[in-house]
Amino acid sequence: MNIVVTVKSVPNPEGIQELGPDNLVARAGIQGVLDPGDEYGLEAALQLVEAAGGEVTVVSMGPDDALPAVHRALAMGAHRGVLITDDALRGADALATARVLAAVIRRTPFDLVIAGAESTDGYTGTLPMSVAELLDLPAATFARRLEVVDDKVRIERPTEAGYDTAESPLPALVTVTSGATEPRYPTLKGIMQAKQKPLERLTIADLGLSPEDVAPTQVVVAVEDTPAKSAAEVVELGGAEAAVCIANLLAEAKVI
Repeated sequence: MNIVVTVKSVPNPEGIQELGPDNLVARAGIQGVLDPGDEYGLEAALQLVEAAGGEVTVVSMGPDDALPAVHRALAMGAHRGVLITDDALRGADALATARVLAAVIRRTPFDLVIAGAESTDGYTGTLPMSVAELLDLPAATFARRLEVVDDKVRIERPTEAGYDTAESPLPALVTVTSGATEPRYPTLKGIMQAKQKPLERLTIADLGLSPEDVAPTQVVVAVEDTPAKSAAEVVELGGAEAAVCIANLLAEAKVI
């Protein structure tokens, strides 16, 4: 079984992020980390190939500073990695990213694509389904558990009342929620082996894409600080006077 796992390099969640002159997060010279949400999907993929055989390929898009995230995935046990780096991808939105990832994934045969439910820096939650649409794959989303049986992937999706079971023929795409697995830590042996594993570096030209194909459909035009909250107003009146005063305050705030 050949499994592709999409992973993302995100700024260190514990750090302080700064914006560049283009109103985008300044990533140059700032080492990214593997998105914690992607580790659950990677662990699920590793468990599947350990049980049934095969390989896990991690695919990521980002600048040179995204390499440590791919290296961590390789150290955890992935067999090979692909990183797409191109100046034209600066500021790429979810759709442009999906086009790039889909172009990479379709280059080689695969049985299953696994992704996190959403990234911890963007939170759009739309990227995996866009990739599935571009690859013409069925998508089984928000899996808390998954297994492959008789050339089908079966997942459990949590609900308010418990969980639903969904099943799809392969190839397919699955998104995995946090807590679906317990991601392993890279061992010293894994870290050393990661240096010898295949790591392919690509540009959009290598994928047959042009800058127009990955041009963002939306841009950040301005960023403003959140307005400071004004002090609360205490109504000390009682009875009908209090009700009238509160109603007036709500009307001024355009709540009613």
